Amino acid sequence: MSSKHPVIAVTGSSGAGTTTVKRAFENIFRREKISAAVIEGDSLHSLDRMAFRAAAAEAAKAGHNTFSHFGPEANHFDKIEEMFKAYGETGTCKRRYYVHSEPEAVEHNKHFGLTDLTPGVFTPWEDIEANSDLLFYEGLHGLAKDETKGIDAGRYVDLGIGVVPVVNLEWIQKIHRDKAERGYSAEATVDTIMRRMPDYIKFITPQFTHTDINFQRVATVDTSNPFIARDIPTPDESFVVVRFREPKGVDFPYMLAMIPGSFMSRANTLVVPGGKMSHAMEVILAPVMHDMIANKKK
Repeated sequence: MSSKHPVIAVTGSSGAGTTTVKRAFENIFRREKISAAVIEGDSLHSLDRMAFRAAAAEAAKAGHNTFSHFGPEANHFDKIEEMFKAYGETGTCKRRYYVHSEPEAVEHNKHFGLTDLTPGVFTPWEDIEANSDLLFYEGLHGLAKDETKGIDAGRYVDLGIGVVPVVNLEWIQKIHRDKAERGYSAEATVDTIMRRMPDYIKFITPQFTHTDINFQRVATVDTSNPFIARDIPTPDESFVVVRFREPKGVDFPYMLAMIPGSFMSRANTLVVPGGKMSHAMEVILAPVMHDMIANKKK
């Protein structure tokens, strides 16, 4: 871990809502004039779109029906760890991007001076921008750990943030997002959820034991059968449970005063109305950023 070159990792499953936390950080970075080098978790997959499909098909033929983007077979856990370690020690590292769409392909082709980047592939590696204040990762494996290979990316993370809706709500969000953004049927998404479950349990869930702050959205409407839900519960139909791993030094009275409708459920747990989630994130995270940059300048 590094005070001079801090690393922030926002981690959560597909459809969990890590983008909401990313936006809260972006607002803080912009307001506080913090220069953050951003790493997208998708860029650390080890297989591009076509290679993953081929590998999944081969695995299925061999009776391995749980091959997924959540496990070490499809990810560079080692490179995540190396990236965080390098940045903490030197303030620089290499990164690349995963091309999600045609507009991104156009943008990356222009940036790298190429013409052959298409959706579903990775860009070349490049150095991150010079003189950044911190490294910001958002994706599936910010605190990835693989004990069989001695990999523990979390040891090089200065601030770990988890985004973890209760599992039925997470599934509802994923089913609806995959249909709206990718055209997948609910049945196809359920198949994906089932295939990913062993890796979800082994490689995604354990990360949240080690995060410094967890944001968990809990619906106040019936989500008992997520596979027939017609819509995603709205923010106002939920609460967000915010758990602090180390509550010592956290100014809970300030947060309770700044976030209307919030209350404490345990000594290390703040509960806020779902509609106040983005506001709560900025209230909670801004002081952490102040302290992090102050320690960096010492």
